[in-house]
Amino acid sequence: MAEELSPITRQVTRGNRETRSPPLGVRLEDVEGCFVYDRHGDSAPFKELYRDRKSVLIFVRNFLCYSCKEYVEDLSKIPREALEAADIGLVVIGQSAHRHIEPFCSLTGYPYEIYVDPERCIYQKLGMRREEKFTDSANPSPHVKSGVFVGHMKSIWRAMTSPVFDFQGDLHQQGGAIIAGPGSQVHFSHFDMNRLDHMPIPWLLQLAGVQQTLDFSDKPKIIHV
Repeated sequence: MAEELSPITRQVTRGNRETRSPPLGVRLEDVEGCFVYDRHGDSAPFKELYRDRKSVLIFVRNFLCYSCKEYVEDLSKIPREALEAADIGLVVIGQSAHRHIEPFCSLTGYPYEIYVDPERCIYQKLGMRREEKFTDSANPSPHVKSGVFVGHMKSIWRAMTSPVFDFQGDLHQQGGAIIAGPGSQVHFSHFDMNRLDHMPIPWLLQLAGVQQTLDFSDKPKIIHV
């Protein structure tokens, strides 16, 4: 009988690219002193987000990015009871000024923890990519519904109609996902290659230990009778 693999430490394959858990070089000790800011501008050490329990940490590109918006809209659909049953925290981290948090949450319906790293301290020290790389074998995010052209137009319109015209973060910065805690242990991490390279949310939740199966597909459900 084949040895059973732990849902936290196993290797995940997406297309022709492999993501190992955890990748070499990811050390939370290097960033635990960095500060993040909540919607009120109050600061907290980054380590508080995963110190007492396991947390899924989602780093997004910028709050104007159409693909990040649609990804976070799907994160908002995760039932709170599914996270509570697994004692898992869910945290989104952006890299804009804190004043953009509230409008972004209103736009996406995101109800869980969210912070910003406006100086990109965590992004930089963890080595997250700052330019985009696309490959023929890459699988696009299943959570992004808009095409590139329409998505860009939506982002530009949001920037133009925003009370404060700015791009709400470095446009070249890429994001990623980390499952960490309690303490500084890293169970899994994935750094995005481009704006469509998100880890599928059901995979992240399964790796974190969430038992409930969730379907984020827009396809009609087939009911067997």
